[in-house]
Amino acid sequence: MKPRILVVEDNALNAELLRDWLELHDYDVAEAPDLAEARAAINSTRFDAILLDIRLGDEDGATLATWIRRQPTHQNIPVIAVTAQALPAEQKRVIHAGCSAYITKPIDFDRFGALLAGWIAASPNPSPPSSTSSTPHSSAPPRPSEPQTGPASRS
Repeated sequence: MKPRILVVEDNALNAELLRDWLELHDYDVAEAPDLAEARAAINSTRFDAILLDIRLGDEDGATLATWIRRQPTHQNIPVIAVTAQALPAEQKRVIHAGCSAYITKPIDFDRFGALLAGWIAASPNPSPPSSTSSTPHSSAPPRPSEPQTGPASRS
């Protein structure tokens, strides 16, 4: 079964670029242009990873990462911030909010592909045979204090 990825991105061109790359690399993709649609998708479908734009119009995507980490059935899903905000303080804020990793736009797709594959492989609960079922997770990942680039830096 293909890994299922949720792309939370309000810019249609950026969403299309991510979707096209993910589908080309054999991922199953769902999209949400805002936080409300993202929460609805997360509550109805089991995802292997979430790609999260931090600046969603007037909304702060980091609040979604915090919400995910507080949900017992979703707290271990890798959440990768995909944003144009490259300042170290913003990286720390986003990681502290609950994102597993951080990658800046424009995206280096070689690095991105390795990062995404590593987080999915390290996830304690890969998708069950039915991608619409939810499986409770055993524990939340630790809250890192520094930006991460891959699952090895989780510990």
